[in-house]
Amino acid sequence: MTTVSIASSTPARILVVGGGGRENALAWALARSHGVEQVWVAPGNGGTLELEGCQQLAIAESDQEGLLAACRELAVELVVVGPEAPLAAGLADRLRAAGLPVFGPGADGAQLEASKHWAKTLMQEAGVPTAGYWPATSLEQALAVLEAQGRPLVVKADGLAAGKGVTVSETMQEARDAIGEIFAGRFAIAEGAALVLEERTCGPEVSVFALTDGERLLLLPPAQDHKRIGEGDTGPNTGGMGAYAPAPLLDGAGLELVRQLVLEPTLEALRRRGINYRGVIYAGLMLTENGPSVIEFNCRFGDPECETLMPLLGPELAAVLLACAVGQLDQAPKLTIDPGCSACVIAAAAGYPGKIRSGDPIQSSLVSSNNLQLFHAGSQRQADGGCVSSGGRVLAVVAQAEDFDTAFERVYGGLEQVQFEGMNFRRDIGHQVRSR
Repeated sequence: MTTVSIASSTPARILVVGGGGRENALAWALARSHGVEQVWVAPGNGGTLELEGCQQLAIAESDQEGLLAACRELAVELVVVGPEAPLAAGLADRLRAAGLPVFGPGADGAQLEASKHWAKTLMQEAGVPTAGYWPATSLEQALAVLEAQGRPLVVKADGLAAGKGVTVSETMQEARDAIGEIFAGRFAIAEGAALVLEERTCGPEVSVFALTDGERLLLLPPAQDHKRIGEGDTGPNTGGMGAYAPAPLLDGAGLELVRQLVLEPTLEALRRRGINYRGVIYAGLMLTENGPSVIEFNCRFGDPECETLMPLLGPELAAVLLACAVGQLDQAPKLTIDPGCSACVIAAAAGYPGKIRSGDPIQSSLVSSNNLQLFHAGSQRQADGGCVSSGGRVLAVVAQAEDFDTAFERVYGGLEQVQFEGMNFRRDIGHQVRSR
């Protein structure tokens, strides 16, 4: 095993942990970085083998000892952990203890996402703007809070729910139903609190991602995703049906305000708790009439925002992530960012986000290029070399251009080149920034 401690160097051998579209995009971007010789993805998906410079490892993201053994055998110089579940389970801690540079927080920092209550308490301590809230540990307590407030509240499961544990209630009955579902065991819940009830706030939403070495922050272009399954932003929430970046909701001054009001106080509060947070802080924000307000924090890149952002980032990315992993972001090369636009649309399986059908052959004639990419998510490679659907969100088609109209035209043209039975996608992604 090779231990790297000089941030100015570039990792030649990188392991990306995870098997979704986010990890597919990360592996693609890292393989294009200066000085990178090989990227492995564990466990990967049906598209991993199609990525130049990438190989797939049949190791589950929950297999900490298997991943550590692979790192030693392959002389991995940087591990990038994509999903939230292995981070919350302490994968970064296990690998760091063995001397590996890891981009991703330890289990202590991952509580930013793993427990809504913990995150809300941290925000309160840090003075970060966020909606008022009430934790509840029993059905009776939650319903009593709701009745006492006398208005619909946002209902959030206090645990990892793959982006689907939040109900923005329109009516009191909808809030009661959401509370009942959580206490009936629909989602995993964190110890000590079953859910968080939150005041409703109004305004457009935007995602801001900050790379950090525990002391310093590097902000990426803001992105905006579409959570609802239906066109016109209707229907149930999903993990995300598409996204675009940079979101014009935040200009340079607005992004700097988010740094000062949200990200720097949060990082300082983490340090006060003795948490050395190295990875990405994902702030989901609502831009209210009183300024930005944090809806939630996540401890990893968003999906599909990650697929949208990666093509905009320059070939210094691997060196920058290594610098974060070893606490030396100030020594990293400057990350170049393409000034153009990036658009992403998700192709989902029939039935998503409910009961989905899987095992359908995926046919694609789309050839990835400098301004058009196909990232796999819920797909699986068969023994005969074919590829079939295996999850809710199956594929992500991403494109870049100088303007959003052209970028989305390329995306939807790319979607015409992929097909599987029951394929479903929204045709209005990016309606906020499109003129046609």
